[in-house]
Amino acid sequence: MTIPQQGFLLRIFIGESDKYAGKPLFEWLVELARERGLAGATVLRGIMGYGGRSRIHTSKILRLSEDLPIIVELVDTQEKLEAFLELIDHAIRDGLATLEKAEVKFYRSGDKLSG
Repeated sequence: MTIPQQGFLLRIFIGESDKYAGKPLFEWLVELARERGLAGATVLRGIMGYGGRSRIHTSKILRLSEDLPIIVELVDTQEKLEAFLELIDHAIRDGLATLEKAEVKFYRSGDKLSG
């Protein structure tokens, strides 16, 4: 799979405890992205954050949280990511999505490099 040099980055900010179709929402999003042939996805777990309700979520020992911030990052073309957003919109009850330009420097699949 190739991505043009001018790609796009979709970031979806959700909570760790968010669920859809009986599984964690972040898992569902990544699995669906793979099924749809998107170029790549990564899930990042935050150690602290807050969202629309201004409630702080943290991983501090004295204040354990079961709903830490999660960011799902996906890279592909603008068209594919916008189509993906339409597909997942109904599944995200609380969250934020951003779409921005990303200059792709390389995209490798693990094939041996010559030299």
